[in-house]
Amino acid sequence: MDTNRILADLRAERDRIDRAIAVIGGLNSTGARRAGRPSMAAATRRRRGRMSAAARSKLSRLLKQRWAQGKMKSKAKAARASRSPRRMSKAARQKIAAAQRARWAKAREQQ
Repeated sequence: MDTNRILADLRAERDRIDRAIAVIGGLNSTGARRAGRPSMAAATRRRRGRMSAAARSKLSRLLKQRWAQGKMKSKAKAARASRSPRRMSKAARQKIAAAQRARWAKAREQQ
């Protein structure tokens, strides 16, 4: 027998088997072919990391704490913005008024 012919037959058989495996692997439980990317072998699929219940609750607590701090900052900022930017004490206002009256009196004397 010719070894080259045997090798060619074996390779052809291997290709047919690989195609059959790919088709069967691409079917879902109902027998319909899946849309999208061709499926990968189960051993080569990459699983996404799963988060434990404790980690989820810790993350939830930290995020709520972060949001609460942001709300407190925005409330403080709104409170500062609501006040008049030219707010001054009563004593300062009286001092400025007295100085202005003195200037007016001096201006009247010069006229």
